[in-house]
Amino acid sequence: MLLEIKDVKKDYKLAAGNKFVALKGINASFDRGELVSIIGESGSGKSTLMNLIGGLDLDFTGEINLNGKNIRELKEKELDLYRKNKIGFIFQSFNLITHLSVLDNVTIACILSNENNKTRIKRAEKILSDVGLKEHMHKKPNQLSGGQMQRVAIARALINEPEIILADEPTGALDSKTSEQILDIIKKISDSGKLVIMVTHSEKVASRSSRVVTISDGLIIDDKINVDEKVIHEFKEEVASKKQNLSFLSSIKLAFKNMIEKKSRNILVSIGASIGIMSVVLMLSLGSGVENYMTETMKGYVNPLVVEVNKKVDESNTTTNIPAPGASLLLSKTEPFEDKEIQDIKKIEKVENVELAYSITSMNSNKLIYGDKNTTVMMLGTVSSNITNENIKEGKRPSTNEILIDESTSDKLGGNILGKEVELEIAIDKKIIKQKFVVSGIYGGTSSSQMGNISMLYLNYDDIVKLARDNDYEIKPTTLYLTTSNEKDTESIKAKIEEMGYQGSKQEQMLEMFTEMISIVTYVLAAVSGVSLFVSAIMILVVLYISVVERTKEIGVLKAIGARRKDIKRIFTAEAFIIGLLSGTIGVCTAYVLGIIINAVTTKIFNVGVVNVSPVYVLFGIGVSIIVSVIAGLNPAAKAAKLDPVVALRRD
Repeated sequence: MLLEIKDVKKDYKLAAGNKFVALKGINASFDRGELVSIIGESGSGKSTLMNLIGGLDLDFTGEINLNGKNIRELKEKELDLYRKNKIGFIFQSFNLITHLSVLDNVTIACILSNENNKTRIKRAEKILSDVGLKEHMHKKPNQLSGGQMQRVAIARALINEPEIILADEPTGALDSKTSEQILDIIKKISDSGKLVIMVTHSEKVASRSSRVVTISDGLIIDDKINVDEKVIHEFKEEVASKKQNLSFLSSIKLAFKNMIEKKSRNILVSIGASIGIMSVVLMLSLGSGVENYMTETMKGYVNPLVVEVNKKVDESNTTTNIPAPGASLLLSKTEPFEDKEIQDIKKIEKVENVELAYSITSMNSNKLIYGDKNTTVMMLGTVSSNITNENIKEGKRPSTNEILIDESTSDKLGGNILGKEVELEIAIDKKIIKQKFVVSGIYGGTSSSQMGNISMLYLNYDDIVKLARDNDYEIKPTTLYLTTSNEKDTESIKAKIEEMGYQGSKQEQMLEMFTEMISIVTYVLAAVSGVSLFVSAIMILVVLYISVVERTKEIGVLKAIGARRKDIKRIFTAEAFIIGLLSGTIGVCTAYVLGIIINAVTTKIFNVGVVNVSPVYVLFGIGVSIIVSVIAGLNPAAKAAKLDPVVALRRD
C-alpha cells in the first residue's frame, strides 16, 4: 500500500483557549493508480486532510505513512524533499507565479532541485506537449485561459515525477467543457500509475473517480469503490534525486526575473541607494587626488638620489616653518652636527657623498636690498644636490658669491634682477651681518609658489661659513644631504638614519603631516556621507518587506513544491544582492562622471585634477553597497522563509 492514514486527528487553536477539531480520527489507505475523490460539505475537513498528506502541516496526531514511513517523523530537510519529489499539487486557483513564463512555472520545481537547464527544459517541453500547451510555453500566465492555466499547474505538479498528485477543486474555476478536458488529463495521470487524490464538491467529478471518500464533521462516513473505473497498480521507478538545493546562480536568476517585473520601483530604489555610495567614493577619491597631487608635486622638486638628515629636536621648544627643497626645515633651535656624527653617517652603506647645509630663520631681522627696495627674508638656506634643475625657473645654480632667490622675492624687488647685485643683511647670533651677492637664478619650486609672500634665499654653504667667520662667528651644519647612485638604496639609507636616532627630510615630515590631516578630513567627510547608507538600508528593507507581502502566495507555492527555508531566504537575499550591485554600480559610475567634471574645472582654474577615482574605490563602493543591501535584506528574507505554507496559500 502506497499511502496509509492511521487515526489522524487535527485541531485548530482559537481565541480564549478554545479549539476547533477539524479531523477526529481519519483512517484510510490508498494505492498507486487510484483516482480518489474526497467529497463533503465545506468545513468537513477535506482540505485539512489534503494539507496533511501534502506535508504542508505536521501539527496533527496519528500517522500518515508513505511507503511505510511516517511523514510526521520527517526532519525539516526530509519534509522539503518529500514535497519536492513525492507530492505534486494542483490548486483550484492555479497559483501560477505571474512574472514567470509558462516554461519557468513548470520548471520551477526542477530549479529548486538544481536540475541542469537542458534536462529540465527537455522534460518540461514533453509534459507541456502532453497537456497541449507546447506552443504557449513562452507566454505569461495572464495570456492564458483558465483551462490553459490549470494545465500549466498540472504540468508543474508532474515535472518531478511525484508518486502522489493532490488536486484541490481542480475544476472549480472552469466551465463544464474545460472541466471534462482537465478530468481526462487527470485520469490519464492516474492510469499511468500515480495516486491522484482530488478534493471536490462536484458529484460529476466524483463520478469519474475510481474511488469516492466522503468526509463529514471530521470523520470518513463513506468509502466507495467505483466499479466502472479501472484501477492500475503500476509501480514507476522514482526519478533519481541528485542535487536537491537551489544554487546561488539559480536564485539570482529567479530574483532577477522578479525584479524585472517591478523594474521601475527597483531602479528608483537603486538610484536612491546609490547616492550614499557616490558620496563616499567621491569623498575618498577627492582626498586621494589631493594627497597624490601633493606627493607627486613634492617628488617632482626633489632629487630622488638625495636623502636629507636632521637631528631630532625638542618639539616643545621648536618653531616650525614650511621648508623649501634644498634647505632644512627652519627651527628656532636646531642642534648642529658634530664632526664625529658626520663621519659616522658617511660610513652608512651605499652613501657616496655627504653635503653640509645650514639654515637661518627670522621673522624680521633678515633683509635683501636692491637699490631703494628691500624685502624681509624669512628663510635662508644653503644649496644642495636636492635642488634639481627643474626647480630653477631662470638662470642657474649659484656659485661663489652668488645667490638664488625665489619668484616672490624677485617680484618684491621689481623683477628683472637676474645677474644684478643685491645686498643681504642677516642676523647671526643677534649680530647684523651684511654682504653683497649677485643673483644667479630665480627659484620656481613648488614650495616657493605655495608660500606666497614669504621670501626664501639660497646660497652656497661655503659662502655662509666664510661670511660668519669673517664676522668672528663659527657655524656648523644643521642639515646633511646624503647622495647615492641608485634610487632603490634611498629607503635602506633612510631606515639606517632613523635607527641611528636621526630624522629624515623635513619636507617629507611636513608632507606626512599634511596627508594625515587630509586623510582625517577625507574619512570624516566619507563617514558623514555614509550616513545616507543607513537611509538606503532602511529603504531597501521596506521595499523587500513590501515584496514579501506582495508575494506571500508565491512563497506558499514554492514551499508546496519543496522549497526549503534556505531556498526562500536565498531568493530574497539574491534580490537584495542585485539591488546592492545595481546601486553600487550606479554610485561609482556617477562618482566617476562627477570626478571628470570636477577635474575639468580644477584643471582649468588650478591646472591640476583633484579627484582620483581609483579601481580600489570602485570595488570598495560596489562591495559596500552589496554588503549594506544584503544585510538590509536578511530580515525580510527570514520573514519570508518562516511563512506557513498553508496560510500563505490562502492569501488573496
